[in-house]
Amino acid sequence: MHKALVIAPNWIGDALMAQPLFVLLKRLHPRLQIDAIAPGWVAPILERMPEVDRVVATDLAHGKLQPLARWQLAGALADEQYDAAYVLPNSFKSALIPWLARIPLRIGYTGEQRYGLLNVRHANPPKTERPPMVRHYAALAFAPGASLPADLPTPRIESDLNESARVYQRFGLDLRVPLVVFCPGAEYGPAKRWPSGHFAALAQLVRRSFPYTQIIALGSAKDGALAQEIAAAAPFVQNLCGQTSLSEACAILGRANAVVSNDSGLMHVTAALRRPQIALFGSSDPRHTPPLSSAAHVLWLHLDCSPCFARECPLGHLRCLNELTPEHAFANLRNLLLTQR
Repeated sequence: MHKALVIAPNWIGDALMAQPLFVLLKRLHPRLQIDAIAPGWVAPILERMPEVDRVVATDLAHGKLQPLARWQLAGALADEQYDAAYVLPNSFKSALIPWLARIPLRIGYTGEQRYGLLNVRHANPPKTERPPMVRHYAALAFAPGASLPADLPTPRIESDLNESARVYQRFGLDLRVPLVVFCPGAEYGPAKRWPSGHFAALAQLVRRSFPYTQIIALGSAKDGALAQEIAAAAPFVQNLCGQTSLSEACAILGRANAVVSNDSGLMHVTAALRRPQIALFGSSDPRHTPPLSSAAHVLWLHLDCSPCFARECPLGHLRCLNELTPEHAFANLRNLLLTQR
């Protein structure tokens, strides 16, 4: 095999957890060229992966079929002579482009009954036995049902110091002063978001013990209201939500002294950059989508009702996050900051 096309996941965290698959493919086929099709908001992450040779960013809307746009994109790809396509999302529509482009091998999970669209199909894992996402994607490098290596590669991306210096200067940050980053958002829903009041209380604890530390909130424009609530209660927190591109966010996170994040795309970015972090879990399961880094500290209460994987707390109390106190988070964060003095 000389040339492969990857239909990348639609989420930043999933794209990072797919990187070990790319590493395995390169090991199995040392001269393999890997191209990827990805949504515009995911493409910057794939562009930082050395295993990916080319990224085609698309503006295909999430959740919409858009047959004409997919047919046109497939037509543009048909002359590339790909030997294989790896379809990582489970949706029917994600398998259309490789099929329309007449790529000989079309590999993925059966997903939404994709018989015919895929000709190398892996069985969907039972919901009660879902493996970690890294293993889920890595299995596609091998024949269906084959055993995986015990030790898989972990996601890794890099942040260039010169890039970080430019981005820090743009937002008035100082590379010489310790930086704590809060990532208060989680696209999936409120059941994955630590309360803004807890973030604000944590900021106050940091300021009292480490008075010269810079604290910022980072995320998308959708996270801006949460960050504003934090900044209203802790005015020294700089709200950068919605002001950075994903590449700029990577440059900031790559030099952060510590990151406090919900289970989100930026949590996985921080892990891939190997920066110290506190990862806060509520309705989701760190055994399934953990931050894959020895520098990450997972905080999860593991209540009887958790993980429920719900977007909003079905019981209405959100104990899994409300009872994860700022003091608990600070005890862990304090240790991270002290080790870097």
